[in-house]
Amino acid sequence: MHTLPETGYLRLPQIIGDKKAEPPIPAIIPVARATFLAGVKSGLYPKSYKLSPRVTVWKVEDILAFIKKNDNDGRAHE
Repeated sequence: MHTLPETGYLRLPQIIGDKKAEPPIPAIIPVARATFLAGVKSGLYPKSYKLSPRVTVWKVEDILAFIKKNDNDGRAHE
């Protein structure tokens, strides 16, 4: 499991990972970018917040709650 702060914000590569980064960023929710964004739009994944026109983030608390809920439901991270 990843060590995340209790509060703060995450950018998309921090959530879905980035193998091309140096060093590579492991995925918290291992899905493709399009899958994750479609899931945000449909309500499957937590909603995003716009900090500026070019900066979109997700609250750490929302991501952790999503993971906990899905682990408790016994469902895989879709």
